[in-house]
Amino acid sequence: MSLKAKLEAIIYAAETPITLNHIIELVGDSVVAEGATEEEVKSHVRVALEELIDEYSAAHRGIEIRQIAGGYRMSTKPEQHDVVRDFAKSLKPPIRLSMPALETLAVIAYKQPVTVPEISEIRGVDSSGVIATLLERKLITTAGRKAVIGRPILYKSTKEFLLRFGLKDVGELPSMEEFEKLVAESFQSELQPVSEEGPETVSDNTAEVASAEADSPQVEATTEIISTEEEVVSVETPAAGEKDPAA
Repeated sequence: MSLKAKLEAIIYAAETPITLNHIIELVGDSVVAEGATEEEVKSHVRVALEELIDEYSAAHRGIEIRQIAGGYRMSTKPEQHDVVRDFAKSLKPPIRLSMPALETLAVIAYKQPVTVPEISEIRGVDSSGVIATLLERKLITTAGRKAVIGRPILYKSTKEFLLRFGLKDVGELPSMEEFEKLVAESFQSELQPVSEEGPETVSDNTAEVASAEADSPQVEATTEIISTEEEVVSVETPAAGEKDPAA
């Protein structure tokens, strides 16, 4: 991989402007491995950065690399403001899930098709309350009935679930540990505290956020154009036999 390609990937992935020194720390060894001396690393990186900035300044590019607050960051160009604003306004409100709902979703993802009694047995608590939430969010759907006494409904994940986690199909599900990390990253800004007062709600402030973004001269080209305020989840593990609070 070329040095410019590495710089491009790093700047794109950075959530905040990344400094030249930080970039050098990340790519310094590879630059030396390609023949440069320790003293030449900084100049090599600086030259590659300048070339990359020039390439992104071309008229056919919708994104540019800017120096902001002592670092480098990708931003949409001012002339693309209108189309980015329209896109931001078209986004659906973010999904908000409680920790019990996420735990139930994980069980369904790995054990599907699975019934509510089976889910409750695995989690150690009654999971019927959060099933409705997951159905409403279109993360799970019914998959017929199990051929046992009572014929309980089977549940499986949906296409929306695959889209949410960037999977081609359920065969691409990572290990349980990797999935838990994926869940934490995907829903980090969308988790809400478990409440006994009522069901989970879908945030209705997306339009306000989009409007605020629309008023700014540029929209940062991060992986998420709209981000919700990060909330901390505090969950006490229920005793065996207790029901989950309403999801």
